[in-house]
Amino acid sequence: MKTLLRPAIVLFGMLMIVTGLVYPAIVTAIGQAAFNRQANGSLIELDGKVVGSEIIGQQFDAPKYFWGRLSATTPNPYNGINSSGSNLGPTNPALADAVKARIAALHEADPDNKADVPVDLVTASGSGLDPEISPAAAAYQVARVAKARGLSAAQVEAMVAQATSGRQFGVLGEPRVNVLKLNLALDRARG
Repeated sequence: MKTLLRPAIVLFGMLMIVTGLVYPAIVTAIGQAAFNRQANGSLIELDGKVVGSEIIGQQFDAPKYFWGRLSATTPNPYNGINSSGSNLGPTNPALADAVKARIAALHEADPDNKADVPVDLVTASGSGLDPEISPAAAAYQVARVAKARGLSAAQVEAMVAQATSGRQFGVLGEPRVNVLKLNLALDRARG
């Protein structure tokens, strides 16, 4: 028994050191050296103060701001620690109620907008943390934001176009608009 136990303990200890200490240290060092900004959360700073992250959404509900996708994290929206989907299926009444409530909020904020509401403005993503919306969702909100800020729709549309990212490598994903970056650009435009 001793002849089997000693090698097993030594092997366990070596693997624990390699996989629990050495490998994470190497990966962390590579991440910090080659991808420092991304490894530290892709933080966005304004006047030396961190205002958010490019990769985690934020709650915006004032009419002067573009609104992002709903967050499924509870009890606090866009909480990275609680990243998860809502797990509500299309026939679940709770999902239908949440969608109706968001549509009502959008119509209340912009009663003159009679366009169809884009689906990404009324549903949460799989992670519940999406920082981006579709160009259609941004276009839906242009009139409300322009009116609230005293800007022309053309000015706001130009800012949306500037904040729109295309497909990754030209083929992966869909065009998207980072809500935080767009809202910060709007704030800077008005001083």
